[in-house]
Amino acid sequence: MSGSAQSQAGHAGAFVDITTVVCPVTFVKTKVALEELEDGQILEVRLNDGEPIQNVPRSLKDEGHKVTGVARSDDGTYLLTVVKGGLR
Repeated sequence: MSGSAQSQAGHAGAFVDITTVVCPVTFVKTKVALEELEDGQILEVRLNDGEPIQNVPRSLKDEGHKVTGVARSDDGTYLLTVVKGGLR
């Protein structure tokens, strides 16, 4: 997916940037941010290529959340959009 990832801050319940941490802390920080939200609210996560983009979306799905978007930014990071509890 190319193009610039634009934050949907108006639609998101929260935003977390995990580009400065490494696995498994990436998922831990994402999970903590989700715990602050109600089911059905949206979390946006900025994360790096490699292990984070491979593991965080999969782990979120395993926990019962719904990944609704993945957009690659011009700087090589990704913007992941997640609905809390989307599969429960």
